[in-house]
Amino acid sequence: MSAELSVPVAVSARHVHLSERSIATLFGAGHALQVHAWLHQPGQFAAEETVTLVGPRGSLAHVRIVGPAREEDQVEISRTDEMTLGLDAPVRLSGQLQHTPGIELVGPAGRLMLDHGVVLAQRHVHVSPQEAARLGLHDRQILQAAVGSAERALIFNDVIVRVSPHYRAELHLDTDEGNAAGVRPGDQARLLPSPPPQAAATA
Repeated sequence: MSAELSVPVAVSARHVHLSERSIATLFGAGHALQVHAWLHQPGQFAAEETVTLVGPRGSLAHVRIVGPAREEDQVEISRTDEMTLGLDAPVRLSGQLQHTPGIELVGPAGRLMLDHGVVLAQRHVHVSPQEAARLGLHDRQILQAAVGSAERALIFNDVIVRVSPHYRAELHLDTDEGNAAGVRPGDQARLLPSPPPQAAATA
């Protein structure tokens, strides 16, 4: 990759991805998600529909569903949300749901208990194959990202590159990360090469 690249930043609030079966359970048979706002990633949208998350310790209401429907249910929260709900979720890339905690979802037509699927999203940058080629990036590459206002700017390590024809260039952070860096709408992130690992100290 070149020495320094810039991409838009998106701060991703807590949200839920649902299967068709789960949508029917929570909102009624035959229900189709309605578009509230289209997202930067092609074909993805914030739905009008929301659910309540119910954990061992507490609950979070009005959690937005992101469409379209997926094969598996997935709940993405922040570390702060974990404390409210009473959960201990691992940091994972989307779709890596093995050995993750479950949670109860409540909708207007029913309730659903997931036995797994709650994650803290690994910070990552989406790019299309064309953008990856132009920027000198490759899938699963690990970078750093410099983001935020002058007063609270941060450099995040372990940013994973995700390449797909269905993506557009965009860095995704969760709300805790975005707030810590003072990220604002329209901000750009500077992508930087990860430093080489330090050699182990010798006696």
